[in-house]
Amino acid sequence: MSMIPEVKCRRCGETFSALRSSCPNCGTRRVAQSGRTPGTTPGTVRGTASYERAETNTKWQMIFGLILVVAVILAVIVMVSTSLNGTDSGSGGKATAPIVTDVIPTIEAAPTPTPTPTPTLQNIKIFYGKNEQGDDANGGYSPLMHVGDEALTFTAVAYPIDLGVTNFTWRCDQEGIVQLTPSEDGSSCKVEVLQAKAGGVKIYAEAYGVEGYFKLYCVE
Repeated sequence: MSMIPEVKCRRCGETFSALRSSCPNCGTRRVAQSGRTPGTTPGTVRGTASYERAETNTKWQMIFGLILVVAVILAVIVMVSTSLNGTDSGSGGKATAPIVTDVIPTIEAAPTPTPTPTPTLQNIKIFYGKNEQGDDANGGYSPLMHVGDEALTFTAVAYPIDLGVTNFTWRCDQEGIVQLTPSEDGSSCKVEVLQAKAGGVKIYAEAYGVEGYFKLYCVE
């Protein structure tokens, strides 16, 4: 047995002495092989941090795999159970036909409120105290007031009295001669003379289309 090691040509496969630097058959130069042994990775060395992390990752991968398998099994069981229940209910249940009726519900209309009847008045009279006021041209009494006199209160009365009408509207046939101040309920009105007026003015009280009046003489 030769003491000199032999090597094999990497091109032609010829075996030759390791002392040669090239293959005697094809002339290919021999490449010296490294004698170094590759070092181990940190993840394969017990006791290192990399080894601990690798071991932990392996455990979690196994746990996740088990959970995934269990979830798949449960999903299959639920699907099979649902399918069986649907088949049973479809074969055993009977559809209920809708009930058709010709009865039309009657909707009652809301009752119409009875309108308040409009009072039917005959006439309206105006008083100062207990004295009826009117127009002297028609045989009535026409009062006289001076500019600057204290305001007088005149009251209107609607007939028939039992109707109880008090909400009168007061007005004067000429503006700027007198000042009218009706009461809150309209049953009376204060009259004050602002300036003199030859022939006087007419003061009206009106309600429900009926009006009464009196003539007031306005002097200095």
